[in-house]
Amino acid sequence: MKSLLLGIVLIIIVGFGGLVYRNAVEYSTRPITCPLDAMTCPDGTSVARTGTSCTFPACPLPNTTLPDIGVAFAIPDGFTAAALPDAASVAAYEQTAMSSELARIIVRQYAIEASSTALMTIQQTAMNGASGMPAPTTAYSSTMLGSHRFTVVSLERFEGIIDTAYYLARSTDVLRFDAIDRGVPNWTNPNLDTALLPAHRALIRLLATLQGR
Repeated sequence: MKSLLLGIVLIIIVGFGGLVYRNAVEYSTRPITCPLDAMTCPDGTSVARTGTSCTFPACPLPNTTLPDIGVAFAIPDGFTAAALPDAASVAAYEQTAMSSELARIIVRQYAIEASSTALMTIQQTAMNGASGMPAPTTAYSSTMLGSHRFTVVSLERFEGIIDTAYYLARSTDVLRFDAIDRGVPNWTNPNLDTALLPAHRALIRLLATLQGR
């Protein structure tokens, strides 16, 4: 009786092993077919799922992702990564022209405190670069770029420096995107269209590609 039970157990083990082996051999030769959907990158290009896990690969340059703040965008032509200027900065890019003019884009993140609001956070961080004082209400406006609405604040216009911040309010934080142009020769001209300056023009293009929450 004991030997009969052992024989039955042995047959079950051999049969199960054979089934596992057969499945492994058959399925290992079958090609992996991923879903045919595609992910659209910030610059408009598309990438398809790939690999054994059928995941989307990273979008190619000039697209970049900032996972810590959950956004992605296309870096404007001619701009490269630069050193972060302060603790609130999460990314910085710059373009140096042949002249003394320097165009820079800086991305910052500010948490909204429990007792505060997005607007209060913007007001507390929108400081004039030359005076260190809060930007006046006349310096505020808003604009729609891509699928996001931004609060626009003119922060500085002094000694050839023009700095404009584009704020994106979210549920728990505020993102600030600065366009800083230095060495602007006609900075005192009241009719100067700052949107045509290198950093400002580049930032507007960047924000039009912004993806994220």
